[in-house]
Parts: sequence; C-alpha cells; structure tokens
Amino acid sequence: MRFRPVSCVVATLLTVSIAACGDPAPAGQPAASGSPSAPPSGGTGDGADAARMELAARAAKAEDYHFAALYTVDVDGQAQRTIMAAVAADGSWRVDIPGGALGGTADVSIVETEAGLFQCAIPSATNPIIPSCVRVADRGERVPKKYDPKIERVFRQWLPVFTDRQAALSVAAAQPLPGASGDCYSVDTISASLSAPVDVGIYCYTADGLLTAARVTFGTITIAGTPAAAPSTVQLPGQVTAGDPMGMDAPPPPPVLPSLGEVVPSPSA
Repeated sequence: MRFRPVSCVVATLLTVSIAACGDPAPAGQPAASGSPSAPPSGGTGDGADAARMELAARAAKAEDYHFAALYTVDVDGQAQRTIMAAVAADGSWRVDIPGGALGGTADVSIVETEAGLFQCAIPSATNPIIPSCVRVADRGERVPKKYDPKIERVFRQWLPVFTDRQAALSVAAAQPLPGASGDCYSVDTISASLSAPVDVGIYCYTADGLLTAARVTFGTITIAGTPAAAPSTVQLPGQVTAGDPMGMDAPPPPPVLPSLGEVVPSPSA
C-alpha cells in the first residue's frame, strides 16, 4: 500500500497559516530536532503522582496551544505518511490524513468548527476529487468508530481526559521517543472496562503544550519541523453534503463483467 506524502490541500493550508493573522508561534517554540530533556521522575507512589500532575499541566497548556504543523505517522507494514494538524486561534481544529479512509485508498480530513465535527473527503495528486464534508457529531464529541481514522484523537480529544484527575489513568515518566522534544509520559488505563478512556501509550509534550510525539496502538506520530503560526480559524475544505461518511474498510472490488458474446447463466440455471 503506497500513501501520498501530503495532500495539496494540506500544503495550501500550511502556507496560509504561516502568513495568517492568527496567533503567532510562541517564542522559543522548539523544532523537532531539539534535544529532548531527561524524563521527569516517575514510577510508583509520589513519583507517579508527580508524573500525573505534570501530564495534566502539559495537557492544560495544550488545550490553549494554537499552531499548524506537519507530523510523520509510522505504522508497522505501511509506508510512512505525513499528516497536518492545525488548531486555530478560535478553537476550531483540523487534521488531514492521507490514506485515512476506505482501507487507505482515500485521503480524509477531520475538522471541528462551531457547527460540529465533520469528516471530509479531500483531493490528492492521484485522486483529484472535489472535496466534500459530512457532519458526523456535535462539537466536542468523538468521531463514530466506523468512520474514525483515530489519528486526530491524540491532538485534541484526549486532552480533557489527561486534565481530569478522576480519570482512570496510570501515568509514569517515560524515556523520550525518537524525534521528540519536551517530556514523555507513559499512559495506561486502570479501568476494568474494555473501553479505555484514551489511547494508551506514550505522549510527549513541550512545557508550553505542543505535542511532539506519541506512540499508541495504531502507530507512532512525530512532529516534522518547527510549527507554523496558527490560522485565525479553520475552514471546512469542501461543501457539506447529506451523504454518508467514508468508512475505514476498503471498498469491495468492482464486479467482473462478462466478455462480449459470453452467455451469462440465469440464477435458476
């Protein structure tokens, strides 16, 4: 399976965000090549409590952190992909994911605006479609599982769980992931439920709340370079339609048509 590196829509959005009138990139914002700091103290007892508090503080910063950046995504058995994540000054956000739907054959964007949460089909060099969007949930809710590429969750949707001291999580310091800057935290669930409150794994944040890497069950995400300034708002890439969202499974192969002159037997034959 071969993925496109990044869609033309993504490149355009990043170009616009660099020149946008939204929040400027915070001073001293780290590049991905920066040396990660030593992991904070952690483990059990007071160390685990300290790690939980540190992660909650980083997540609280992340909720107010506005940026646009490229990330690489590495999944076992697949070619590396490049995605784009943007959180605008007004709180709207967007994550563009090449090969994120229909079994890797379609590019998808997950966008949240004041109007709700949308799944959008976006064009690429090999699939120059007209972009369109379908509303899949209210603002602040999650993408339904059958339409969910999952990658967008690490940027916004787990932050309220990380800041909730009552959430059923176990947090410990972790060694920095390759390419990460800031501090890394191992997050696990202590809930007896089969449904974990977050994607368990390792999350790395800078002191001001920028996610620089995450290793979860569906792959590893690593920031690729210095983030651009945040746009003032995030727009849907296409018109909203009344159709169905794209699923995650590959579409069935087209039916094989009989050659000319071949007699097709009747169903009762």
